[in-house]
Amino acid sequence: MMQRKLALLVGIGALAILLMLKWEHVITLINGEKASVQFALQPRQRTPTDTITPIPFSRHLMVSAFKDHRLGGAIRVISIICRQELQPLYCVLCANAKADANVDAKADGAPGQCTSFQAKVHQHSDDFGFPFVTSDVLCLSPALQQATRVSITANPYAFHNLTFLSIQNQEVKESFKYNFTVCISNLFGVYNNALQFAQTMEVYKLIGVQRVVIYNTSCGPDVEKILKYYSKEGMLEVVPWPIDKFLKPSTGWSYDLHHGDIHYYGQLTTLNECIYRYMYQSKYLLMNDIDEIIMPYKHANLENLMGILQQQRPNAGVFKIENHIFPKTQFDDSGRFRLPRWRSVPGVNILEHVYREPDRKHVFNPTKVLINPRSVEQTSVHTTLKQFGLVFNVPFDVCRIIHVRVPLQGQLSKDQLFVDKKFEKLLIPSIDRALNESGVL
Repeated sequence: MMQRKLALLVGIGALAILLMLKWEHVITLINGEKASVQFALQPRQRTPTDTITPIPFSRHLMVSAFKDHRLGGAIRVISIICRQELQPLYCVLCANAKADANVDAKADGAPGQCTSFQAKVHQHSDDFGFPFVTSDVLCLSPALQQATRVSITANPYAFHNLTFLSIQNQEVKESFKYNFTVCISNLFGVYNNALQFAQTMEVYKLIGVQRVVIYNTSCGPDVEKILKYYSKEGMLEVVPWPIDKFLKPSTGWSYDLHHGDIHYYGQLTTLNECIYRYMYQSKYLLMNDIDEIIMPYKHANLENLMGILQQQRPNAGVFKIENHIFPKTQFDDSGRFRLPRWRSVPGVNILEHVYREPDRKHVFNPTKVLINPRSVEQTSVHTTLKQFGLVFNVPFDVCRIIHVRVPLQGQLSKDQLFVDKKFEKLLIPSIDRALNESGVL
């Protein structure tokens, strides 16, 4: 009996020594007040198609991670936080020479040096009354500036089985792959407005957009074909956005009217994620909805427009563009864009809708923003929340949003509307090509 007890004690002791060797825990102090834990760990990275990850021991979610050089290299984790269940969160940062900082790996990484410490959580001010809010979880420790992966947990003592995010934006870049990128927040439901989407993409090309980013929860079959066509072409990045697998998303903007866990399928989260995803890939970002086009009116394209605006406003990093309504109930009398072959394609033919509602001086026109992403820290839908530069309201005769939708001034007759012929017939061949090669026609 005594021998069995002795053997058991020896076994427990050996196990404890092995655990100590494996984790190599070292408690240190940061600025004399906050403890961090350093240890060796084999991080498990999520796959590239996993864009939303639960934060262990909480109802919160983490989306993606970026190094923010404007904040001294702090690690910013774009997250979704439950406002009703706030709790301390902890960063787990790991450095591994073999890790690729910009590409998620499917396989587990090799063991690396890691450190854990308490995070700072910054909730965004716009939540529209919903219980889950877009937030930044900031990892501010000076330790492991060479970290390539990060995870967030609500339990500072449980580091097993954590899922790690690759830390993007490791380096500051002065030249960019794209000049103009459009961030479209999200598709959901059975959205199948294929004709308008194909037309919009071709208009984007005409005005100088090189890249479009869409966060996709779900869509109709014809829009799916268009997405695949432009992705294959290289103009479009489709980011999977399965928010409905984690929360009950609202289909509207107001909690009182639409209920749900989070505003508009997480629209605010995707817009902020797009800013950081393309911070060092694109010189400018256009933050608008899928049925909106930010259109220059006094310049041939966006490059000419921004060349003049930046020359006039060198300290501005945010340019607010007014939304103007083009009623889809009014049509171009010439019929030049009413093509029989497009009748079978689901969606709105925006080329036919050239009538614009008059501006009402006593009514506020909502805006969307065209931004230098390196000047923005947080954004909402219609304006930025935190920025480093100035904000400039662009006159609507210089640039405005074409928004084809149901009328807001439905009592007006056609002769009370303004004719706004901005589209050109040269768009037709490229739209035909997209519809044919995508298989929609």
